[in-house]
Amino acid sequence: MPERITIPGRYITLVPLNAAAHSDALWDATKGKENDDLWLYLFDGPYTDRAVFDAALNSKEVSPDPFFFAIIDNSTGKATGIASLMRIDPKHRVIEVGSILYSPLLQRTRGATEAMYLLMRYAFETLNNRRYEWKCNALNEPSRRAAERLGFTFEGIFRQHMIAKGLNRDTAWYSIIDSEWPITKQAFENWLNPENFSKEGGQKKSLSAFR
Repeated sequence: MPERITIPGRYITLVPLNAAAHSDALWDATKGKENDDLWLYLFDGPYTDRAVFDAALNSKEVSPDPFFFAIIDNSTGKATGIASLMRIDPKHRVIEVGSILYSPLLQRTRGATEAMYLLMRYAFETLNNRRYEWKCNALNEPSRRAAERLGFTFEGIFRQHMIAKGLNRDTAWYSIIDSEWPITKQAFENWLNPENFSKEGGQKKSLSAFR
């Protein structure tokens, strides 16, 4: 099972979600009508009441599955997103990454990719999983593109898989397995290397190209 440990990276650091420590930054980064779309395919939110938001974070903090991490920007020390390891199955050594909330401060940054790399590395190398899953609403095209960019293999659509926020959800399933991890890991590390970016910050070579 995941443990309450800190996982440091070059651009971001993963720490177990702590509502008292992280709620101010996360509220500021995700509140407002302009950020409602961040919550569209999540199981909760959007939030208009700070007390309700804080209560939700408190619930996430103590949840063993999903097990939530806050994503801390190393340059500011502030939480800019959350992600979880979930549907944890130590018997079969399967784990899923999900309930991902990236604020605009985190989206399309090197830290956004590094957070996914650090969770994946932890799942395979520390928790010794054989299979790492990504599932999303089949209508969620940005999430599906992200899964493919990160190296997941599409496995199919589970039709009428669940009801989410009162609506039908067909679920797209993706996975990476342990035999694929070494190549995937090397691609992440090559992409995240500062030498892969120009002085203006643009990537010289895409993540998929490194694979």
